[in-house]
Amino acid sequence: MAEESYPMTIEGKQRLEQELEDLKLNKRPEVVARIKEARSYGDLSENSEYEAAKDEQSFVEGQISKLERMIRYAQIVDPETIEKDTVSLGKRVRFVEIPDGDEEEYEIVGKAEANPLEGKISNESPIAKALIGRKIDEEVEIETPGGSFSVRILNVETA
Repeated sequence: MAEESYPMTIEGKQRLEQELEDLKLNKRPEVVARIKEARSYGDLSENSEYEAAKDEQSFVEGQISKLERMIRYAQIVDPETIEKDTVSLGKRVRFVEIPDGDEEEYEIVGKAEANPLEGKISNESPIAKALIGRKIDEEVEIETPGGSFSVRILNVETA
């Protein structure tokens, strides 16, 4: 089996470590307390509170396992080691659509850090895949499930 790898920035890894700590120190004990309380209600075969708490416990433990795996196999990418005008993970890129003139800006991060609402897109997204390795003033054709479009890279900076 090939070794897993999760490319991410150092900030992304730190956020995952904080989330893991919160799950272990806060959420897990809360769920255990809810299970204990639900058990006190008696017959477990028809105890919906107990079933809900057990389901939540399963979810929390799954999240803990997932985060531990991602942290263990984190591959930290340092954008400072890549040319300043080259798009890479950990950099913010601003581009203009051709010919519309619509400008967009994204930070390219690992999939573990992606949050489109914050302007952070995964390095595995179609847009990021097309832009990574390209430089300022290059025109790039981006293929997405919704169709293709062309852009010109206006600016690249370390996020």
